[in-house]
Amino acid sequence: MRVLGVDPGLTRCGVGVVEGVAGRPLTMIGVGVVRTPSDAELGDRLVAIEQGIEQWLDEHTPGYVAVERVFAQHNVRTVMGTAQASAVAMLCAARRGIPVALHTPSEVKAAVTGAGRADKAQVGAMVTRLLRLDAPPKPADAADALALAICHIWRAPAQNRLQQAVAAHRTSGAHRTSGAHRTSGASRTSGAPRTPGVAGAPRTTATTGTPRTLKGRTA
Repeated sequence: MRVLGVDPGLTRCGVGVVEGVAGRPLTMIGVGVVRTPSDAELGDRLVAIEQGIEQWLDEHTPGYVAVERVFAQHNVRTVMGTAQASAVAMLCAARRGIPVALHTPSEVKAAVTGAGRADKAQVGAMVTRLLRLDAPPKPADAADALALAICHIWRAPAQNRLQQAVAAHRTSGAHRTSGAHRTSGASRTSGAPRTPGVAGAPRTTATTGTPRTLKGRTA
């Protein structure tokens, strides 16, 4: 499994590619940052991010893209820029038909370090150890992108099993519902009143014992 992790941001958008499967040593394929000037127009910055991510997709051809899920922050301007960069990354992947997964920062930290409240230094140290690197990737956005890719590789099997179980449950429920409808309809049909004149209608009983008139006798 080859995953492109994207740590979205307008000024620095971290990107990192990791390859491997859960339970086995992982390999870093590439890591970097897509940068945009802070004084440029918003539209131009988003175009630059799109072009940068497209280059990474062309070069490394990942099978999945993992993007950090945007969550509420006190700085509205920051969260808006992060959300916009995140949308660009998802658009680039969806346009190519590449599955996209979203992971919260807590999920990533818990997967990589074992603690959902780990700081960036701890995340960088564990990424360095897990990928057998000589030093933590710089800046921190690059390390976070690799952590996202690692998180997805480790969580994907469990997520797939959960999705399969949910799909099977829905299919089973649909079958039970349709069976109940068929049974109910059959019951209503069998209990319908019979139409007179059709087979099974009550028969008219012939009258017997009609009095006869006897000739030659007086009543």
